Amino acid sequence: MKNYSIKLALLGLFTWTATSCSNFLEVNVNPNAPVGENLTLASKLPAALVATATQEATQLNQLGAFWSGYWGTSSEGLNAFYNEKIYSGQGIRDVRDGIPIWENSYNYLLYYKLMLDQSEQEGALFYAGISKIMMAWHFLQLVDIYNNVPYEEALLGSAVNRPKYEDGKAVYEKSINLITAGIQQINAATVAPKQDDIIFAGNKKLWSKFGNTIKLRALLRQSEQASQAAYIRTEIDKIVKEGSGFLSSSESALVQPGYLNTTGKLNPFYENFYRNSGGATVVNYTNIRPTNYVVEKLKGLSDPRLEALYVAVNGSYKGVDFGDPTVSTASNASNTSAFKGPLENGNKPAGLLKSSSQAAVLLSSFESLFLQAEAAQRGWIAGTATKYYADAISESFKYIMNENYNTAAYLQQKEVSLAEAPAPIARIIEQKWLALNSINSIQAWADYRRLGLPTIPNSLSAPNPTARPQRLMYPETENSTNREQVIAQGSDDILRTKVWWMK
Repeated sequence: MKNYSIKLALLGLFTWTATSCSNFLEVNVNPNAPVGENLTLASKLPAALVATATQEATQLNQLGAFWSGYWGTSSEGLNAFYNEKIYSGQGIRDVRDGIPIWENSYNYLLYYKLMLDQSEQEGALFYAGISKIMMAWHFLQLVDIYNNVPYEEALLGSAVNRPKYEDGKAVYEKSINLITAGIQQINAATVAPKQDDIIFAGNKKLWSKFGNTIKLRALLRQSEQASQAAYIRTEIDKIVKEGSGFLSSSESALVQPGYLNTTGKLNPFYENFYRNSGGATVVNYTNIRPTNYVVEKLKGLSDPRLEALYVAVNGSYKGVDFGDPTVSTASNASNTSAFKGPLENGNKPAGLLKSSSQAAVLLSSFESLFLQAEAAQRGWIAGTATKYYADAISESFKYIMNENYNTAAYLQQKEVSLAEAPAPIARIIEQKWLALNSINSIQAWADYRRLGLPTIPNSLSAPNPTARPQRLMYPETENSTNREQVIAQGSDDILRTKVWWMK
């Protein structure tokens, strides 16, 4: 693995107010040259959290949205996102034009590791605990996307230039243990972060719930691996014994450093997929359109979120087919539904796009509640799946509709009711899929690979009708600097080689 000295646009908060941040700091992330030895943990923490949130809202969300049935492109975007449409593993891993998920993830991991080292030197247990939880977050995502990855030797800098890859299952278990250790340190801390904790403002209980929710997500990934049943039971028992539970209603993990309507400081989803600081639409806003599949799903359920998410065209909502290689007037940007933002909503917050300063979603309350609904349906945790499910839908509506929307009538529909579902897990996953739309889309892709749900159409530009992406290939940077380890993992074919937790 190459040791980069890469400039990351991380947010450094030297002074903080409730509504804005003082400035953005460019930090060199280099394991051989410790980052900003003169910077306090209170300055480093928000920078790291913003980097994680930005990756979640942009790179990961984008990839997941195309491969989970949410996004396609207008005719104007025919040549955009070509690698995603044809499932080109080579193109996506390209060092120049690819998607640097691997490179960014390991740079963020290095940053959290440097924070961890400093916090342990200073006896700052809360910061150490946060660092461990966030390191586990990134390691788990790397496994979900690449399977076997470096772990123990990954963050040793020049001491190990070619770190050993470890089995994805082992990295999963080590990451879950890392979260457990992080929660223990947070609970033992006597001094907490304050406004520099731009997620939970130093709330121990919420950080513990967040850690437990990440663990539950990781355990549910393993639901189709019968050999993991005893391990899952043991880890669930540990969560129950710890006692904090999981994120619940109104407890979303939202990253809010004080986004501003200034270039480089806007909410990352808003800036990448809607408008710039001058108010002009970005090219992605013209190119990206909802798929016919998601539009028809929402229509079929008389789902009011449809109107909050997208702009109507001549009184109706119109999508596109993902990967459609043809140019047609019907698929032009002007004839298909764009994302609805404030300017298309009477200058009021819309579904996904609320304002340039809206908080970034790291892990939503509704995702957590859907995780709990599935876990309860499987008999893993206490509580009723029906209650978790209803609460999850209510939280999704509240987020998208920007109000406490009454979901009683919606939940009574035969096609929505969990009590009337012939396949309860499938019903939970379908509603979870609707809720994660363009927010945490990478999680929907993981659910599809795990369960094959929902039954989303394939790309019309897929290599063949049954070809689906299973993972990403290792990046070119790894092939050139750590080739022996890459070869030792066997095939990393994007269409044929699965992540360890897949069937």
